[in-house]
Amino acid sequence: MHRLALAAALAVIAPPASTDAMTTPPAVTAPTPADPYPWLEEVLGEKALGWARARNAESAAALESDPGFAGLEQRLLSIYDSKERIPYIQKLGRWYYNFWRDEANPRGLWRRTTLESYRTAQPAWETVVDLDALSAAEKENWVWHGVDCLKPLYRRCLVSLSRGGADATVVREFDLDAKAFVAGGFTLPEAKSNVAWLDADTLYVGTDFGAGSLTDSGYPRLVKRWRRGTPLAAAELVFEGKPGDVSVTGWRDLTPGFERDFVQRGITFFTNELYLLRAGQPVKLDKPDSADASVHREWLFITLRDDWTVGGRTWPSGALLATRLDQFLAGERRFDLLFEPGPRKSLASFDPTRHHVIVNELDDVRNRLYVLTPGGTRWRREPLQGAPELQTVGVSPIDPDDRDDLFMTVTGYTTPTSLLLGSVSGGAPVRLKQLPALFDAAGLEVSQHEAVSADGTRIPYFQVSRAGLKLDGGNPTLLYGYGGFEVSEVPTYSGGVGAAWLERGGTFVVANIRGGGEFGPRWHQAALKEKRPRAFEDFAAVAEDLLRRKVTSVKRLGIMGGSNGGLLVGNMLVRRPELFGAVVCQVPLLDMRRYHLLLAGASWMGEYGNPDDPAEWAFIEGFSPYHQVKPGTRYPPTLFTTSTRDDRVHPGHARKMTARLMESQQPVLYYENIEGGHGGAANNKQAAHVGALEFTFLWLKLRG
Repeated sequence: MHRLALAAALAVIAPPASTDAMTTPPAVTAPTPADPYPWLEEVLGEKALGWARARNAESAAALESDPGFAGLEQRLLSIYDSKERIPYIQKLGRWYYNFWRDEANPRGLWRRTTLESYRTAQPAWETVVDLDALSAAEKENWVWHGVDCLKPLYRRCLVSLSRGGADATVVREFDLDAKAFVAGGFTLPEAKSNVAWLDADTLYVGTDFGAGSLTDSGYPRLVKRWRRGTPLAAAELVFEGKPGDVSVTGWRDLTPGFERDFVQRGITFFTNELYLLRAGQPVKLDKPDSADASVHREWLFITLRDDWTVGGRTWPSGALLATRLDQFLAGERRFDLLFEPGPRKSLASFDPTRHHVIVNELDDVRNRLYVLTPGGTRWRREPLQGAPELQTVGVSPIDPDDRDDLFMTVTGYTTPTSLLLGSVSGGAPVRLKQLPALFDAAGLEVSQHEAVSADGTRIPYFQVSRAGLKLDGGNPTLLYGYGGFEVSEVPTYSGGVGAAWLERGGTFVVANIRGGGEFGPRWHQAALKEKRPRAFEDFAAVAEDLLRRKVTSVKRLGIMGGSNGGLLVGNMLVRRPELFGAVVCQVPLLDMRRYHLLLAGASWMGEYGNPDDPAEWAFIEGFSPYHQVKPGTRYPPTLFTTSTRDDRVHPGHARKMTARLMESQQPVLYYENIEGGHGGAANNKQAAHVGALEFTFLWLKLRG
């Protein structure tokens, strides 16, 4: 579930709100429905874990005994561990780095090579961090959570390590020349920290400094400047957000010649402020809170979520604007329009290189890429050479401070992913790596269809099925969706889905419902808060269209979704149980009365609303699956999967929903991975096990 970028100019941080009790009206809190299962929210409680292990045993007995389970689990593990996977790389100085897991290295290796070696079939990799060896030496189950290296020398790095896959990390300073952690270097204890280099001896740090230092969402509320050789407690306060904010982050733009310091205040998941630090004082950029802004060299880029009238002109929601930062700070409000949205066209991404900007559009959920080049009074716009049609395409500049080179990834439901090396300056990109076929796609075809939702809105969806599919309602069909946080669902190659579902004869469908970002901010905003049921109506419309077209039938139609998608399928379970033959609900939100009190939940109130507000609980209750289970209703067979170590979406959601369905002897199974974080698994073996459980369950229920 997760945004960066913002803005800066012309206002200083506001003083804190008054706490005068005589002028502050008393809060009114919506009544809390009776909950028989609060003890299941005790993540590591002995009783709760005992309950979870008992449910795991039931799921194992029901699913692992299937004759095909062991073979499917091994097949998935072989895909996840395959040495033929593409090792994606990141340039840091003269080296290209990759993090890699396989059978011999289940926790993983952080390694490096040269571009010349990477071009070969068997690159010569030099190990920098062996996470398995480190975990064994320190008796920890470390999971790699990334690295931030100080440019331009790229000698010192900040390595983030998670225990068991949780979002919270331990941060340690690492020396790339010595390939070792720095004795006495910067170290942060386990927390959901924000940390960035200011210079070789100074960091911007947001972390758990003690009482009052975190937001209600559990993220840093303070940004401090921490100097080498001083205790963390002595770090100097730079900026202070409010308890109700999502998070506050500080960083330095280290682009040579354009060094600047910024602080971002995330007010909600979709509103923010960006401050430029001048002489140590935060100066706020004059842009809408709902807009994102970012800076590259001399340019300021602003992407809009709402219409913005400024400088005598109204810019539309979904637009990408550009102007020179120094002119903006001086008060000028003339912008260049780099992307203009349309009814079925949205901005997928934009990526600056040294001299250009690559704009990636979604046109009816299909990528189109263009190169924009500043010059004179306007930007020149040309198609990006070598960008293929009718496949999902993404680009990543390799060294945007100095070069126009880029990596390009190309993928599709039946097209194994390719990694290409190209340049904006011209010439066709060269294929560096090609993923081999991980499943047999012979005879499969991809088609795009539309369903009509309850309010008449056309909802596109992709269908992957056998060519000449018999339309007799007999095809086992898996419908997948997400529908939230402006996330777009685009065609992507998945060896797991291919091997576990498509290769066995299943049909796979992905719905582009409202709440996502397929058609820009308005598509997302159409399912916010009280409008959330639009997403459920859209998903039901796709299901009904599959039934109408006789692609499948109710007893052959299953659904799957995770996180916000878990909330989606949880609502389909309780709202439209007559439509589905099976449900897989992964790491879900389900108790919407308490979601904002559990882990990071408060950060999502911009998406769902505030359950403590009686007016908002009035509509939230309607899409809280935990509160919509009706006695006497027969629900389709359901499998809930989650992780004890998920510190983003609390495992209590899935635990309590399972217990509530068990009350009335509903056909429900539950599996909780004791490690794994929000991804549900801490390593490939765990991922293969969970995947085998889910797809075995679906095949048993839908194949008949």
